[in-house]
Amino acid sequence: MAQGTMQAAILAAPGQIALAEVPLPQPAAGEVRIRLEGCGVCASNLEPWAGLEWMSYPGDPGGLGHEGWGTVDALGAGVSGGVSALAVGDRVAALSFRSFAQYDVVRADMAVKLPPELDGQPFPGEPLACAFNIFRRSDIRAGQSVAIIGIGFLGAVLTRLASEAGARVIAISRREESLALARHYGAAETIPMHDHWAIIERVKQLTGPGQGEGAMCERVIECVGKQWPLDLAGELIGFGGRLVVAGYHQDGPRQVNMQNWNWKGIDVINAHERDPAVQMQGLREAVEAVASGRLDPAPLYTGRYPLAQLADALDATRDKPGGFVKALVTMDGTGE
Repeated sequence: MAQGTMQAAILAAPGQIALAEVPLPQPAAGEVRIRLEGCGVCASNLEPWAGLEWMSYPGDPGGLGHEGWGTVDALGAGVSGGVSALAVGDRVAALSFRSFAQYDVVRADMAVKLPPELDGQPFPGEPLACAFNIFRRSDIRAGQSVAIIGIGFLGAVLTRLASEAGARVIAISRREESLALARHYGAAETIPMHDHWAIIERVKQLTGPGQGEGAMCERVIECVGKQWPLDLAGELIGFGGRLVVAGYHQDGPRQVNMQNWNWKGIDVINAHERDPAVQMQGLREAVEAVASGRLDPAPLYTGRYPLAQLADALDATRDKPGGFVKALVTMDGTGE
């Protein structure tokens, strides 16, 4: 690699990743450059990977990566001290957007220093922050019945947070190994996501006695991003409840049963935060929770790939081979 360049993955075309040597990014005023250790693979990467008609190819170097962590190695003007309080050598998690590469630059106020308790641990901050922000928007309280539809990375973390808050979590997912993961993170009940009406009847059984016949759930969190789970969420929510859309619906329009939603008088929350201050609040909460031991995400990191095998990591995220939850791409070339 020539001086002043780095390796970066480029989405060259649908289903095609190219590894290129590109100029090393330089931090502007108020930015820091991060020498990346790794970056998580997000399910939202899958639609661009498959091909979307409104997307243009090739993408930016590193462009799909937004779950990076690493070490600050250069500061832009005005960064030292002040609000950011970052220095060269600090290990950080960041909300950055070109992190399938060896380096990325990010606004200093969009990076959080990782405490010594997290030394040596991977920390894909963006999805952890997303989970904490969704949990806050869900307004889950002790004693509530909370259905979580889809137990992948996000659903598993939310299962832990909701159960820790004193809610009774009903986890619904396709794979038995996902249901076992939900039980590991505190789910009180698990239901295979196979038969729409059987799921509804089972939730009626679980929530009816003592709460009014067929009371259903005070909170439902949809974590899949597809039409059927969204339909199911509308059936499982109780009167006056809160339906939280945490799945990332980006492959086309959705239809909802508005008659049902109106009749039940429910609140519907789209829990994807776009305010940087709120995003960072979730990231700081996630750092504290993992560092303190309240949350252990290690069982969720089930596949590690070197940058040169990003295509394989994307395929695994799509195909979910046995035991798969989340892929991490590492920048040292080893996948370890």
